[in-house]
Amino acid sequence: MSNRVAIVGATGLVGEALLAILQQRSFPISELTLLASERSAGQIIDFNGEKHQVKLLDDFDFENIDFSFFSAGAAVSRIFAIKAANAGSVVIDNTSEFRYDDHIPLVIPEVNPHALKDFKKNNIIANPNCSTIQMLVALNPIHQAARIKSINVSTYQSISGAGRSMLNEYDRQVVDSNYPENEENFFAHNVIPQIGLFENNGYSLEEMKMVWETHKIFEDKSIEVNPTAVRVPVRFGHSEAIGVVTENHLSIGQIRGLLSESSGIQLMDDDESYPMPVREGEGTDAVYIGRIRADLNHSNGVNLWVVADNIRKGAALNSIQIAETIIESNY
Repeated sequence: MSNRVAIVGATGLVGEALLAILQQRSFPISELTLLASERSAGQIIDFNGEKHQVKLLDDFDFENIDFSFFSAGAAVSRIFAIKAANAGSVVIDNTSEFRYDDHIPLVIPEVNPHALKDFKKNNIIANPNCSTIQMLVALNPIHQAARIKSINVSTYQSISGAGRSMLNEYDRQVVDSNYPENEENFFAHNVIPQIGLFENNGYSLEEMKMVWETHKIFEDKSIEVNPTAVRVPVRFGHSEAIGVVTENHLSIGQIRGLLSESSGIQLMDDDESYPMPVREGEGTDAVYIGRIRADLNHSNGVNLWVVADNIRKGAALNSIQIAETIIESNY
């Protein structure tokens, strides 16, 4: 059965990735509609050898759309995702707008596909934050086997996570002989320990997203999550240094075995090889894991290094996998 698909935010980084992955995975599409703001409407985009003109979102009726993928920001989803869902379209939203709504499922197909069973109550499924997705894909096999009690994570997040305009700004700064003079954003050759505004507790919004989303997806608010989110001068691919403590003991061999048998994970864990964003973080679909080692101070602790493409698995691919799961499971 083919599907009528709409992509909102079709000209952005995630929108481009959605189109590429839909083609690569031969997602069954009978009709494709590309939507964007007035600034981008009218552009011509090729998909499967056919030319598609980007339409203006404001004027669009979602009544005859089966799946709507939203990647145009929370403010857009706040209005138009609800409009699409009310028209009968299944909305898969890549923004933060619905993630913390108790009535909206927040889904990583490799981790909690069961959360989709009641999605028709609102016709909206939320895609988690990019950093949460790769972390929980990596940790879920450990959690299922031994229950994770605490997570300490430091993220090293690429510039593309801030969107196309910031990526273009970074590229300009890299070759600007006058940088860093007269700059507001110091992306090039720099490490920034803030992503998003700071909350009252001193943690950034990006860091708190990882706390809230871990609790919701793992369905366990007792897990202690201690995150630090950092922007680094890398174009694509997020990296994470993760340390966990489990309730029950697992040997490093057992952990390697669990991870190697899990969907969506690629182990690169030996003395000669470990994942890096410049190689594994762009144009890839797996969550790459290396540097697996026992915690020096806790008998039930383990440390991991995790890399993934933040635009693909961290956004576009996960969204498409949600749609595929709905189709395959006949929800």
